[in-house]
Amino acid sequence: MIEIDSIGHFPSSPGVYIMKDAEAAVLYVGKARDLRKRIRSYFAASGDSRYQIRFLMARVTDIQFIVTDTEKEALILENTLIKKYRPKYNFNLRDDKTYFSLRMDMSSDFPRLSIIRKVTRDGARYFGPYSSASDARAVLKHLYKLFPLRHYPMETCRRRNRPCLFYQLRQCSAPCHGKISREDYMALAEGAALFLEGKNREILKIFRERMSAAAAAEEYEKAARFRDLIRSIEVTVEKQKVVAQGGDSDVIGFYREGEQLHIALLFLRGGTLTGSRNYSFSWEMDDREGIASFLNEYYNQEVFIPSEIVLPIAIADPLPQEELLSELRGRRVSITVPQRGNKLELVRLAIKNAETAAAERKKAAESGEAILQTLKERLHLHKLPRRIECYDISNIQGQMAVGSKVAFVDGKADKAHYRRYRIKGVSQSDDFAMMRELLSRRFKPGTAPDDYPDLIIVDGGIGQLNVLTHVLGDLQIADVEAAGLAKSRVDREMDAAEISRSDERVFLPNRKNPVVLRQNSAPLLLLARIRDEAHRFAVTYHKKLRGNKLLASQLEAIPGIGIKRRKELLRHFGSLKKISEATLEELRQVQGISATVAESLWKHLHENGKGDTNASPFVNFE
Repeated sequence: MIEIDSIGHFPSSPGVYIMKDAEAAVLYVGKARDLRKRIRSYFAASGDSRYQIRFLMARVTDIQFIVTDTEKEALILENTLIKKYRPKYNFNLRDDKTYFSLRMDMSSDFPRLSIIRKVTRDGARYFGPYSSASDARAVLKHLYKLFPLRHYPMETCRRRNRPCLFYQLRQCSAPCHGKISREDYMALAEGAALFLEGKNREILKIFRERMSAAAAAEEYEKAARFRDLIRSIEVTVEKQKVVAQGGDSDVIGFYREGEQLHIALLFLRGGTLTGSRNYSFSWEMDDREGIASFLNEYYNQEVFIPSEIVLPIAIADPLPQEELLSELRGRRVSITVPQRGNKLELVRLAIKNAETAAAERKKAAESGEAILQTLKERLHLHKLPRRIECYDISNIQGQMAVGSKVAFVDGKADKAHYRRYRIKGVSQSDDFAMMRELLSRRFKPGTAPDDYPDLIIVDGGIGQLNVLTHVLGDLQIADVEAAGLAKSRVDREMDAAEISRSDERVFLPNRKNPVVLRQNSAPLLLLARIRDEAHRFAVTYHKKLRGNKLLASQLEAIPGIGIKRRKELLRHFGSLKKISEATLEELRQVQGISATVAESLWKHLHENGKGDTNASPFVNFE
């Protein structure tokens, strides 16, 4: 343990401190306005009352520091070092879902809404987040009925002879075929943006002014269209619940349960509650420090930064955090702690969400523990199968053969340990030989025993299981248990009136008869989900390789595209998929690709993309 006398050389200036153990492993990274004062607080004469802090300090043998000019620089450096070292006593910010947003680039001639996973600082406008792509698509489906924006890239639509089906349904204004002026289209785009931001009063004000202007100019059909649009928006607005006044805010609540800190975010857009997001992580430091660290890491990701962040408790030194967030956002960001009123009620709601999420996680963990215990008993395993891996093979008559490995920890997918393999040593259709190669590469000599799973599942019966057990025996891996999960089979007697299916069976080594788990039981569903995930992962990779090979063969067939130009195209775009998605102008910018060759390449890749739809008398805004 480090002594207090050894920190006398710490300066009284902003910076970052790094705590290490006896093996020089980084335990914790923190930032401070006054490094000397902050470090001394860990060595208070009375000792820190928090057990977790005392436990941390008992392991610390060295504390290093990096001085910065400002607290904002310290925040940036802290975030960088946490991402680099992933210290045990800092948290790894993860949640259970992938969130989506809507993106619209207002600088383009005819802006289009698209669903994206990450928010980047590219000048476009982002809306959301939404908890799933289906939620985002549902918003778009409703939005297109109010604001008929284009659905597809302009290049794709212009290849058509006529406007698409959405134009006939009055859900697209067909700018690709000149059915609407840019000025009127931009009015729709701005209205859609304001609607997604919850600024419905501004939309109605703008459209009422346009309706009045059209009526004054005796453009009665245009005025009637604005009137109908205003009515549609008013009906939609009546169904929305405004919970606060003002612009965009994120409201944060937290709940502490032992070493687990649960955080809930509520997203308010234009005063309307649009969604929430939950995090749970192990945090052994102070709650205020945890909230500050969360803000620094969460908003340094590719996420939307609102104008206001509402907290349940005050954090130390909020001004540098506000300054950094304002710089990232490009506009002023404030951090507030409400004491009364509507915002305090929202904070309490966020806290309630955090408590509920904690209870649900605890219940799910207990349920998962029970499922694993049942598997241990029914499959006669020596220990609880906390880490389960499954392998699968995908090929077409031995061609482009690939293998997959998926990992589940405590019943949940551990995608960081998913792996894909190109089968190299087997040229014919021999699934057993391919599985042997895959497993031999997975458990190659030198693999640390800590990286071994508790249970391995293969998709198949006795044959596949024998391959697995023989490979494990050859590699002298004795601590890993194995099982084969065979799919149900169709059983039908010649004179039977109905088709029946056999149960899914689990085969175990050195046992002739399979174990039959109760159909649709939680343990069997877990094994089937793991098996199906391995199959999906293998098939997806196989299809990708087939698509790349098909596109590569297409490039080889194009006159003027030789080896040198193919390499230059791949170097420029990075992948075959991006080559196929490139516009004609983008192809012309590739070094060594002339305008003639670019046009030939573009036509060849898109010659099957032409479409033809019937025209429609869509009433536009001209």
